[in-house]
Amino acid sequence: MTQADADQAVKRMSLFALTWPIAIEFFLHMLMGTADTFMLAHISDEAVAAVGVANQLVAACLMIFAFVSQGTGVLVAQYTGARKYAESGQITAISLSMNLLFGLLISLSMVLFREDLLGMMNVKPELMEYASAYLLIVGSTLFFQALLNTAGAVVRSVGFTRDAMLVSLGMNVIHVVGNYLFIFGVMGVPQLGVTGVAISTAVSRALAFGVMLFIMYRRVNFTVEVKDYFRIQIKYVKDILKIGVPGAGENLSYQLSQLMCTTMIALLGTSALATRIYSLNIMYFVMLCGLSLGVGTQIMVGQLIGAGKIEEAYQQLMRSLRISFMVTVVCVCVMAFFARDLLGIFTSDQAIIEAGVSLLLFCIILEPGRTFNIVVIASLRAAGDAQFPVVMGILSMWGVSVPLGYFLGIHMNMGLLGFWIAFATDEWLRGILMYWRWKSRAWEKKILVRPDPVPEESAAV
Repeated sequence: MTQADADQAVKRMSLFALTWPIAIEFFLHMLMGTADTFMLAHISDEAVAAVGVANQLVAACLMIFAFVSQGTGVLVAQYTGARKYAESGQITAISLSMNLLFGLLISLSMVLFREDLLGMMNVKPELMEYASAYLLIVGSTLFFQALLNTAGAVVRSVGFTRDAMLVSLGMNVIHVVGNYLFIFGVMGVPQLGVTGVAISTAVSRALAFGVMLFIMYRRVNFTVEVKDYFRIQIKYVKDILKIGVPGAGENLSYQLSQLMCTTMIALLGTSALATRIYSLNIMYFVMLCGLSLGVGTQIMVGQLIGAGKIEEAYQQLMRSLRISFMVTVVCVCVMAFFARDLLGIFTSDQAIIEAGVSLLLFCIILEPGRTFNIVVIASLRAAGDAQFPVVMGILSMWGVSVPLGYFLGIHMNMGLLGFWIAFATDEWLRGILMYWRWKSRAWEKKILVRPDPVPEESAAV
């Protein structure tokens, strides 16, 4: 690929072209959790609450894997923008090897200490059997998700977002069919309930990784050599960690703060836990707007920075922010309007529905702040400025969200609404701080990859 071809590839990228497959992919991932909730609701609200709490532990583990995949995505985007393809291949191989190791360690830990971890979250005895059975199977196969995240990050970072979307589609089809067979005992399949949901989750993730790895080798414009899986280059490892550790640290801090809030919400009873799970499953479909626009913007900003187009990268974030804010406002208003009907899909318990409606209405304030925060942080990370977001994030999550949630939700007896007010305060505060950081342009000093200088004779031509 010539320099002119590479420049044209960057110019042809558009936020919409990159984002709509990412939005559908995230939608499918969220649909996976919603399908679990919907189908498990046919067993009991206790099964829903147990799997919901277990999945928060799974999500926290996935944040540990994310420090490799996030760093990989940013570096591959910057090196691709700079047309340094050999380096992109080496970084990809190193990343897959790293996440395989971390994945195996986390899977083993989840199997051995699952009941201790659930006990720390105040899981009630009637929920423990469900949650433990789920974690035994899903936890033991988490390394497949670690590898899937890394391969998917590489495929998306070079612009093949539609391929990643199709893999997610296939994974969801397998998962939903598996749920249906195991929960309802169709076609002679044993009726395994929560255990069956765990089996279909594990199998679908393993198959998805195999397909994603095949696509990665066929589609990317660089070669991943087998020898690179066993040859660790310290420079690239440091660069991956420089981006990935702060980025994943921020996400891990968020998940842990949410776990802490879930532990406090558990004190309110099983009904409050179920309300939180049902409400979150609906909110996820609004969150995906910000998440997908954030990833799409990150890809564009990363490649533009790698190509040396700093001013274009700066303006791209400003355009993406306006678009994402408007899209989120529209989506959250639609969600709030149909809140009662959406909650009715999951449960007929009127107390849960009434509590959930108030939470979804409050999302008109919460979700625009979350999107604001997500999109700006993604661009800072794409530029290599990963430390500022994590420092501010930790201070805000643990200094605002958790204590304010306890004060309003528990001490002031506001219940779940008190926690939602605390979440909104945290998101808006971090969003404003991240925006100030982008406007200051301090991130320009953090760029990791610079394009090779154009020879004078080429410039003259």
